[in-house]
Amino acid sequence: MTGLKRETKETQIQVEIDRNGGSIDVETDEVFVTHMVETFARYAGIGIKLRATGDMKHHLMEDVAITLGLALRKEIPAKAERYGSATIPMDDALVRASIDVGGRAWYEGTLPSDLWEHFLQAFADNLGATLHVIVDRGRDRHHIVEAAIKATGMAIRQAMREGDSVFSTKGSVQLEWTEEEL
Repeated sequence: MTGLKRETKETQIQVEIDRNGGSIDVETDEVFVTHMVETFARYAGIGIKLRATGDMKHHLMEDVAITLGLALRKEIPAKAERYGSATIPMDDALVRASIDVGGRAWYEGTLPSDLWEHFLQAFADNLGATLHVIVDRGRDRHHIVEAAIKATGMAIRQAMREGDSVFSTKGSVQLEWTEEEL
């Protein structure tokens, strides 16, 4: 399980994530953000406890995405399957998501909401993942965004499954942080 607390003068966020599942307990200042984080966790198959408050919707969404991405990054197994993709139909919407959790951050998307585009961008950047979200069709913005979150969650579930070897021609990537001044 990974826990992370992130505080700024704009937001206060605390999250605990268990990649092996568990309860889902999310509280934010925005009802739809709460609903989407709960939905993501359910489709990703992760346990989560998240508390988040903020001075405005944009700051709250961005900082929740940053914190969620950073915490989930710590949960990626060394022998993760690495890649995942899913297509979700939701009423009028049909959305695809494909992800690579191999440590290279990139986001491409086509959501009809700048806030949710920014959310997924911040999430992918801080997760260190390549995430592509493609909206094949849809008229209702709520349905499109929710289908995108569900597809991203299902893709993460696949990508984080533990395999029997490191899935990369590079082998495992080793990072060592130091506190020395250069």
